[in-house]
Amino acid sequence: MTSPLSAAVRGLNPGYFAFVMAGGIISVGLQLQGFHIPSLIVLAVAVTGYVILLVLTGWRFVRFRAEMIADLIDARHGFRYFTFVAGTNVLAVRSTMSDHHLVAAVLFVVAAAAWGLLGYMVPWAAILGTTERPVIARANGTWFIWVVASQSVAVSAAVLELVYVDARAILAGIAVVSWSVGVFLYAAVGVFVGARMLLYPFGPADLTGPYWVSMGACAITVLAGSRIIEMASAPMVEATRGLIYGLAVLFWAFAAWLIPVLVAAGWWRHVVKRIPLRYDPSLWSIVFPVGMFAVASIYLGDVEHLPLVRGIGTGTLIVAVFVWAAALALLLHHLWCTFVRRSTREQP
Repeated sequence: MTSPLSAAVRGLNPGYFAFVMAGGIISVGLQLQGFHIPSLIVLAVAVTGYVILLVLTGWRFVRFRAEMIADLIDARHGFRYFTFVAGTNVLAVRSTMSDHHLVAAVLFVVAAAAWGLLGYMVPWAAILGTTERPVIARANGTWFIWVVASQSVAVSAAVLELVYVDARAILAGIAVVSWSVGVFLYAAVGVFVGARMLLYPFGPADLTGPYWVSMGACAITVLAGSRIIEMASAPMVEATRGLIYGLAVLFWAFAAWLIPVLVAAGWWRHVVKRIPLRYDPSLWSIVFPVGMFAVASIYLGDVEHLPLVRGIGTGTLIVAVFVWAAALALLLHHLWCTFVRRSTREQP
């Protein structure tokens, strides 16, 4: 008989590192606002989750490799692997804020290598690794995580550029290239997902949490752009600084416009169509974009001296903390019911 833990590992959602992304970015936001103790508490939860997920993913790779490969070649699930890249980079950025620069550098190297590998492997496997056509019929909100991963590399590189002066030119190049790739990917993924919604049946059951990542991808593009604008003079930065400045503001405006649309979509799904709101790993794909929009707004407001934008970010951060706490409570209840209560009932 399969144990509940073994069954959970076998079916582990590859996008569970969104839990780390959510906690990490909220910790960054709290630190920016001067709430150091709450920031450390949220960070401790995120790091604990990161370590546990690394162990469980390693277990799944050893014991249930066929299931991992099946997720990789499925266009509905494969792009969720990019949450590992984004989650690792968020922890790298938060580490620099606590002056743990070596930890941040190691995390960045791991994340950048994973981004380079997955950036070719996942689209290739998802598109060419299956005979089912058309592949676009499987496009969904998780595809935007590819964009988030690219921009997370840009953010980490821009942050570390301030610390590792000798590698400034290399880090500046990585930041600009990954930011530019993320912008083009956002346009491409937006077309693919939009076409899927318009050309194929799409109902409330399909409108899951990862569609919020469309807003989160805009927000992290703003944050990455703001960080690059602040970077020291380097050839790649000087060549693109003006363009990035303008696009960062445009992306922020579009992210702000998307929030009411996504809230209305959630109302339609859960209130009008009466789909129950219960715990699902995709909930973290809602928490992260809200937190990321808050941090991006705070940072853009500071860099460009826009008090209204900063004020919006501060208000959004409060909402993000409550949403994170609610999602964490639902997760703990889910774990209790799945492992503790179930094992108690199964005892003779």
